[in-house]
Amino acid sequence: LHLLSQVIRCKAAVLWKPGAPLVIEEIEVAPPKAKEVRIKIVATESCGTDIKSVDTEYFSQFYPIIMGHEGNGIVESVGEDVSAVRTGDKVIMLCVPQCGECGTCLNSKNKTHLTSEGTGRITCNGKLVRQYGTLGTLSEYTVLRDISVAKVDEGDSLEKACIISCGFATGYGAAINSVTPGSTCAVFGLGGVGLSVIIGCKAARIISVDINKDKFAKARMVGATHCVDPRDLEKPIEEFLFDMLNGGADFCLKSLETQKQWYVIIGSENYQYITPVDA
Repeated sequence: LHLLSQVIRCKAAVLWKPGAPLVIEEIEVAPPKAKEVRIKIVATESCGTDIKSVDTEYFSQFYPIIMGHEGNGIVESVGEDVSAVRTGDKVIMLCVPQCGECGTCLNSKNKTHLTSEGTGRITCNGKLVRQYGTLGTLSEYTVLRDISVAKVDEGDSLEKACIISCGFATGYGAAINSVTPGSTCAVFGLGGVGLSVIIGCKAARIISVDINKDKFAKARMVGATHCVDPRDLEKPIEEFLFDMLNGGADFCLKSLETQKQWYVIIGSENYQYITPVDA
């Protein structure tokens, strides 16, 4: 069946109101318009940002909404004026796309683009359904701006590459945009984001901090010079780092959820260079 110019009916996890459970609904995904692509989603993950957002009233103005902003898939069809990808390409999705030309991109790195005409292409029972992060990856199909996808090698595993669209980009990007070569850096939390921070970190000394020692081998593999479990110390971790690094770390990056850790991290830094980064 040729679907390139047809509406696709498929399943998606829709959030109808704050705090409500996700509901598997049948949705209609319209064909892409100019500078848009329609993607058959192959792999997606539930990011911590999604989990925190489902209960917030802030998004009430956008309901109903399809959650999910970390995923990838295969290009099912493309609209007019799309040249970077074509039907059949494997792609990862980008939750903060940049065209590099418009006022939004030139004046701020914290804005995102909507679909070409400022509206979505997905409906459910005749009602417009928004897409979280302009992506909405908890769906079988989605429509995005062409600048919201990046082509990956044909031989790559989409399941393994899925984390690149958010988790890896968050950690790696935080590191390369903040940590300077030859400096000292402490990384708090060694999950996927924390390890991505280490990969992008160009510091001379990288101290990784976690209470799960099973993660230390991977941290060293990707570049950590020291691994510390705070429970093994006779003093608070911030005091340990202050003494170890002669005044504290030049940079501290965290991939943890608790507010309490912020005070620990600030206390771990060299007071002359307070630059905590939330990865």
